[in-house]
Amino acid sequence: MLKQIAFGFLSLAIFAMALGAQEQRKSPHETISATLGGHKITISYGRPYLKGRKAVGGSLVPYGEVWRTGADEATKLTTDADLTIGDLHVPKGTYALFTLPSKEGWTLIVSKKADQWGAFDYKQSEDLGRTPLAVKKISSPVEEFTMGLEPKSNDSVLLTLKWENTEASTTVRLAK
Repeated sequence: MLKQIAFGFLSLAIFAMALGAQEQRKSPHETISATLGGHKITISYGRPYLKGRKAVGGSLVPYGEVWRTGADEATKLTTDADLTIGDLHVPKGTYALFTLPSKEGWTLIVSKKADQWGAFDYKQSEDLGRTPLAVKKISSPVEEFTMGLEPKSNDSVLLTLKWENTEASTTVRLAK
């Protein structure tokens, strides 16, 4: 009987924590996915709005600071196959994605600690690795942060991050 009561309290505590995280969210969330050679890649992320603010290189995403690559909890990548993201080997599993924007270029960070709120507890020691992103200015401003997995071939997609007047991207492919 005590085990049942303890399990009930544990279940209630987990439910309350999950509900609390949902209530802390300030932005809409989206999940995108792609299939590469029969294997699925999924990215879940928060989609902040500009709301008249300066995003990249401004108060929302300052240069030189690790960004959660979205809003609320850290962006999460799940893959059921080994991948190559840019020049980084990523074994199948679940990871957090961060970015490090600078005036000189952007870096994508893949963290082994998938479940985190924002980048507040980010530790470089938990990185799986880092890879550069190609960055370009886009002509039509993007009000709501948007990520994409655009097909390139049967075994590769272009991962894009678009916000304000900036697009950062890299190729994601099945590892060989």
